[in-house]
Amino acid sequence: MSLTLDEARARAAMLSAVSYDLALDVTSTQTFRSRVAVRFECGGGDTFLELHRAEALEVTIDGNTVAPAYDGRRVPLVGLAPGAHEVVVDATMRYVTDGEGMHTFTDPADGERYVGAYLGLDITQRLFACFDQPDVKGPITVTVQADPTWTVLSNGRLVKADGGTSVFAATPPIPCALFAVVAGPYHSVRWEHRGLPMGWHARRSLAAELERDAAELRQLTEVCFDHFAEIFTEPFPFDSYDQVFVPELNWGAMECPGCVTFDESVLPRVRITDDQRRRRAMVIAHEMSHMWFGDLVTPVWWEDAWLNESFADYMGFEVAETVAGYAGTRASFEAAYKPNALLADRRRSTHPVAPATTDVPDVDTATTIFDHISYGKGNAVLRQLVTWLGPDDFLAGVNAHLTRHRFANATLEDLLSALDAASPRDVRGWAQVWLRRSGHDTIRVGREGDVPVLTRDGVRPHRFTVAAYSPSLELVGTLLVDLADEPVALPDWAGLVVVPNAYGETFARLQLDPLSHEVLTRDLAALPDPLVRAVLWAALLDRVPPPTHLDLLARQLPRETSATLVGAALARTAKDLVRRLAPGEVAGALEVVASACAVDADQDEQRAVALARGLAWSTRDAGLLRRWLDANATDNGLTLDPELRWAVVHRLAELGTLDGDEIEAERRRDGTTTGDLGAATALAARPTADAKAAAWREMTEDPEVSVRRFRALATGLWSLSQRELVTPYVAAYVEAAPALARRGSAFAAAVGAAFPAVPLSAEELDLVRDRLGGDVPTVLRRFWDDELDDRSAG
Repeated sequence: MSLTLDEARARAAMLSAVSYDLALDVTSTQTFRSRVAVRFECGGGDTFLELHRAEALEVTIDGNTVAPAYDGRRVPLVGLAPGAHEVVVDATMRYVTDGEGMHTFTDPADGERYVGAYLGLDITQRLFACFDQPDVKGPITVTVQADPTWTVLSNGRLVKADGGTSVFAATPPIPCALFAVVAGPYHSVRWEHRGLPMGWHARRSLAAELERDAAELRQLTEVCFDHFAEIFTEPFPFDSYDQVFVPELNWGAMECPGCVTFDESVLPRVRITDDQRRRRAMVIAHEMSHMWFGDLVTPVWWEDAWLNESFADYMGFEVAETVAGYAGTRASFEAAYKPNALLADRRRSTHPVAPATTDVPDVDTATTIFDHISYGKGNAVLRQLVTWLGPDDFLAGVNAHLTRHRFANATLEDLLSALDAASPRDVRGWAQVWLRRSGHDTIRVGREGDVPVLTRDGVRPHRFTVAAYSPSLELVGTLLVDLADEPVALPDWAGLVVVPNAYGETFARLQLDPLSHEVLTRDLAALPDPLVRAVLWAALLDRVPPPTHLDLLARQLPRETSATLVGAALARTAKDLVRRLAPGEVAGALEVVASACAVDADQDEQRAVALARGLAWSTRDAGLLRRWLDANATDNGLTLDPELRWAVVHRLAELGTLDGDEIEAERRRDGTTTGDLGAATALAARPTADAKAAAWREMTEDPEVSVRRFRALATGLWSLSQRELVTPYVAAYVEAAPALARRGSAFAAAVGAAFPAVPLSAEELDLVRDRLGGDVPTVLRRFWDDELDDRSAG
């Protein structure tokens, strides 16, 4: 049963002074013990604790043992008298492999075991009995019993470690969804900065990679910390700051106070590209900013999730680019992230950045709004707000907001009040059109004679940079303009190429005039500024027919010098090939992509990696890929890192030139979890009925299949070049998916993302529509609705 808004409001009104004293025992490999003393005051009456599927349960209320009517989800607390209470829940719980609860993982590289509490929205109840909602905050004290040789980390500072027992200091008041504990034989790099204990931690088998990047990670942590200490008047709210690369996390990172967890993909083996470094820097800054946005001040309910994620996403890209020194981070946002937000904003499922409270009636619905609107669009909208208000007024309002609601909860109205007091501008009017309304405007360039004229289709005020170029694309000048109801003429730039929103300050679709469009599609790669190119790659690929898309790729990708923009254009192309081509058009489209990705001997390594990855999924030249595999390098000498090597193995298997024994040899050669997943994908990609049947059986019949392995199998199952072979599995997927999605929200998202990644017929799409007429879980329904919208878009 999903917690409803009405239930959460009633419980929050009833409770106060909540705290948790938690004891966890993770020494067993099958189950763990979870004992929590929940202390609170209440006004009297009935309420409940959430606890998901405890296998054994003992409950005492104020020292008296009770036998509650536990239904596998809720522990009823009936007839409570007004005043203070203590409820002790001692439970035996089972580990999970889907990343929702106490996750267990055995490292194939060395056999070592790791456990971690991977929590979040509606998940903490899978770890201990709690009031699982954001506005019931409380201190959490935890004691962990584990292998005495392990490193154990949690939100608070370690105050005692003795014989496998680790005791941590109580946290300040936090929502229980942000609790963290990780344990295992971690390799650690520790230090102090400004008197605060800090650390980076990774699995023992990743010690070399952590040591390789340790200096950069430490410097980046300190730069971000010092910056936030400078711009925020509230001091860092917690007593330590650990950052942990954990196995099989379902998302990029989690902002647990004082103990941030990161998906291990940001600590790659062998090679880390500049693009990966930029993304990692962004994520590190993003998660640290959450210590203020989300952890110190928390939304009352999930409709204000954007107050966490939009702010953190904006801060992540902004700080990585302008403070930490990772040039090109904004370009990556414009090319790879903002287009997804614009696409999401056209779907039926779009919603305002700040929806009404009643639009999020329960936590199942809340799960669906952690999306490209709350992240990408929210980020872009906040950047527009900073541009429109000015950074000084923006930070003055933000700091007043953080101070007023420290260690408490707040709403959009609270933030608007603080910004309104700090700025003479009409902040509430701005918020009404930018935050409370879905959709986006279109900025158009027209001409009156030769004079460029900017107009806006929509209702929002915009402030952005316009750039003008000569017909040979030499920069003539830039101008910061305000565009609202009235057109903006640019008479000084008559006859010139004009690019609105050239630096990406606003969130809008761009429509160029014929002159600008002709010159830019002909010579986009000649523009010297990668940020402007990023904006234009996104605009020129926006909602164009596949032949137009492929033509731009063929002419401009070989000349594009930015590895970031190469990778973004190829990723966008891969999605379009699935959604917008007929089956008979796939082979020709792949040939265009492969030709555009030809790797020259004299190009720089970063660009060569991006092009080689594109070539690996698009070429039909099995001889070329086999040479790469045998040499562990491309023809121009680029070493195959594990990601690229497994992409080559995947494609060779898909082409039918790599058999199961060879794939197993590759898995053993790799010896890591990356190899296990890469082999699963390659085996599923083989062009045989038996290979597809084996993949499908594991996806649908193994109740313990992990989220990562399910994704890997689905990637191999759905092959663009095997449309006829996978046809039976389209209907099978539509039939089986709703039941699979009931395992949990993360697994439901994996099932939704496993939507057939091949061109589908009208009849097959109708199967999905018909199934949606029945009982489909909320998360899966959202994925399917979005797929239907994307595939029908013109």
